Amino acid sequence: MDDDHQKEQSDLSREVSAKEALKLRARKKDKRSVWAGLGMFGLVGWSVVVPALAGAWLGHWLDGRFPGVRSWTLTFLLAGLVLGCFNAWFWVQKENKDIHKELEDDDN
Repeated sequence: MDDDHQKEQSDLSREVSAKEALKLRARKKDKRSVWAGLGMFGLVGWSVVVPALAGAWLGHWLDGRFPGVRSWTLTFLLAGLVLGCFNAWFWVQKENKDIHKELEDDDN
């Protein structure tokens, strides 16, 4: 039982030190400017806003053509918002993967 506890601690210790080394290399390298960060922020924002507005427009058009009990505007606004959030998640994950790959390449 004591061996299991020591193994868990050593695994945790390795994981923490690997993440610490990655963060330290990222701070030393820090080539990204403030403008690059704002650009990424803008890209994420627009990737959410555009599908949400497109969904709202489509829903409004459908409400005008086919009036009914349900609000197509709200339905497609919500669908566009969900689609936009997935789109933003994709861009953030891609950027994160690129940063980690760049840091690992510098390490080798």
